[in-house]
Amino acid sequence: MNFLKKEAVKYVFVKRFIARLLFVFILVCGISCKKNKTEYIAVSKEEKSMFLSGKQIPDSSFLGDETCKKCHDNQFKDWQGSHHDMAMQEVSDSSILGDFNNKTFKSQGVTSRFFKKDGDFYVNTEGRDGQNHDYKIEYAFGVTPLQQYIVKFPDGHYQCLRTAWDTKKNKWFDLYPDFKVVHSEWLHWSRGGLNWNTMCADCHSTNVRKNYDQETHSYNTKYAIINVSCEACHGPGKQHVADVKSLGDKYKPSGSLKMTADTAPKDLVDQCARCHMRREQFSEFYNFEGSMLDHYSPQLITEGLYHADGQILDEDYVYGSFVQSKMYHNNVTCTNCHDAHSLKLKFDGNNLCTQCHVSETYNTPSHHFHETGTDGAKCINCHMTGKTYMGNDYRRDHSFRIPRPDQSLKYGTPNACTQCHEDKDNQWAWDNFKKQHGVPDYTHFSDLLAPGITRQANGLESLTELVKDTVYPDIARASAVMAMSNYANQEVINNLISFLNDESPLVRGASLDVLSEINTTDYVNAFLPLLKDEKRSVRVKAFFAIGGLNEMQIPEAYKSVYKNVKKEFETYLDINADFTGGRIKRASYYLKKGDILNAIKCYENALAIDNINNLARTNLANLYYRNGNVDKAEAAFKTIIKQEPEFGQTYYSYALLLGELNRTDEAIVQMELAIKYMPENVRFYYNLGLLYNKVNNFSKAESTIIHGLKRDATNENLLYALAFIYSKNSKTEKAKNIAERLINLYPSNPQYKTFYQQLSAMQ
Repeated sequence: MNFLKKEAVKYVFVKRFIARLLFVFILVCGISCKKNKTEYIAVSKEEKSMFLSGKQIPDSSFLGDETCKKCHDNQFKDWQGSHHDMAMQEVSDSSILGDFNNKTFKSQGVTSRFFKKDGDFYVNTEGRDGQNHDYKIEYAFGVTPLQQYIVKFPDGHYQCLRTAWDTKKNKWFDLYPDFKVVHSEWLHWSRGGLNWNTMCADCHSTNVRKNYDQETHSYNTKYAIINVSCEACHGPGKQHVADVKSLGDKYKPSGSLKMTADTAPKDLVDQCARCHMRREQFSEFYNFEGSMLDHYSPQLITEGLYHADGQILDEDYVYGSFVQSKMYHNNVTCTNCHDAHSLKLKFDGNNLCTQCHVSETYNTPSHHFHETGTDGAKCINCHMTGKTYMGNDYRRDHSFRIPRPDQSLKYGTPNACTQCHEDKDNQWAWDNFKKQHGVPDYTHFSDLLAPGITRQANGLESLTELVKDTVYPDIARASAVMAMSNYANQEVINNLISFLNDESPLVRGASLDVLSEINTTDYVNAFLPLLKDEKRSVRVKAFFAIGGLNEMQIPEAYKSVYKNVKKEFETYLDINADFTGGRIKRASYYLKKGDILNAIKCYENALAIDNINNLARTNLANLYYRNGNVDKAEAAFKTIIKQEPEFGQTYYSYALLLGELNRTDEAIVQMELAIKYMPENVRFYYNLGLLYNKVNNFSKAESTIIHGLKRDATNENLLYALAFIYSKNSKTEKAKNIAERLINLYPSNPQYKTFYQQLSAMQ
């Protein structure tokens, strides 16, 4: 399997870091930074109360489901047998659903045999060393549509088998049948990608503490209750039971329980979200203090994880799509559709939707244009398209969007029409949409987000409009902030600094994410106030943003809060240290401090747990070069090329290194290979054109840039490079034509007007 495809299922840390790597380079090298000062909107709480206790709840505070059953028998019966109840179980004849009667399954060249021995369940399959071994099954994981099985490894590692049991078709199957994964890779079932301790436990059991030790790469993971118990959602019951016993009929809710009937709709969504979203973790363990953003931060709408319009693509779970919806913003919450305890839908078919949407208006052929009773007449098939994950688990997109075939034509996004009518194309869908509904007379956030994510000529303007208009969902606005990293200029930076004052913590956090990758201390006055942010995730991001400062440089007004946030930041690094991305984040922190040696050590540590992570190795190679070790840098690039000869990004990075060493002819060879394997990346054409210009090969320089413009006709960098090449080769009139085009396309950039004037003066 291609490395880039494998990376799509990896942890969000790596994706965020690498996606911004090129942007960081451009900002550091191409922009004259200015100091800015901003005033953050004051939080309502006293400074000392911003910081949560961070205390672990003792297991003894969780009394177990049988205690809850005594007073809540009906709720217990609904919960019993649910996905939450069956989230994780000890091995027994009743809990194991798979066929372990000496059954053999083959996939991707690996043969696995499932059998019983001495009353226990076993699998013989490929291990970390590439050889087959017998592994005892310790736990059953999940119930339907698939059940996985967990094996214990040394040092507290619990691993989920890649081969799972299809509980509907009653057969063994491969979770990732199209992925060829070798035993040394992070995605191998015996390694990080399917590690229960860090990838699964926090959401499948109650009161989980990961307890990871980076020095020994070992775990001592603990939990209070094995499954998603009553108290996993409602919080520890000890205080509640004590109150009921002492107060009797006079009992009144004291707030000790969470997720009750009195919980506000959006708060309920946030509390469900911690396990129903793709996210990054900021607290050592979940202890019911604060809000979701004090413990986690959701994955935003970015390339490779979502489609450009916000529809689900990779395994995004539910929260990220639901908070895009009008339903969420109109206080529809999870329990309006799902029973809180059984998790089943409250009504069948369209009756679920007609709780709110008048049946006579919407549940009729005049609205859905399909025959009543057919699949096309079902609300969910037009407004909740889905995708199959983990081999057989079909999950629906919860953004509840109107199909937009016009966006499919512009941005390559999917739409419900052609997903059902597979024999038709997007143009057919758009033509019929217009006949039935007319051209949309409204602006959905995707109309503004998709141009920016796909780097259209109007992309930056669209993104800026989206962020500034608070009528749009916070997750869309924050995602627009992230997409602004595609457009590197001072105006972008000024806007991002202003967004640090936004009312949405997601927007503030995203602004910090982008700005903090600029390797400068010029903006610390804008970052410092966010050390006092009301959300831990934002405070931690702010600390990283000022990572280039030492404690002596912190203004007196922030010294106390700086020390507290430093502890939160260190915890954040520690709890993510078992991820490659977590170790990369620590390396980035050291780089901010100018500590290249420790940054190199962190990258080497990252590769120690994921030796084929060639994005990390690319960064390490660049650091080797910065530290004067050219031989190690070249060796690293050659290792990547050997492991993944079709990974175009490596040739590009290697070419940049060779160019820095003035080995221009060699750099050209590598850049040509980069284009061969990744021809869609227009940045490669830009660099190759400049390399040819450097060796005075005008015709090659010109043709290379023109080839890039055929892929992206309005690309700002390519146009400027072509104008520059023309001007340096006395093609002044051609250079002026390009400069004039740049002025028309990007009127807010004064650099192009100046360039045009300079060219005019040359004639």
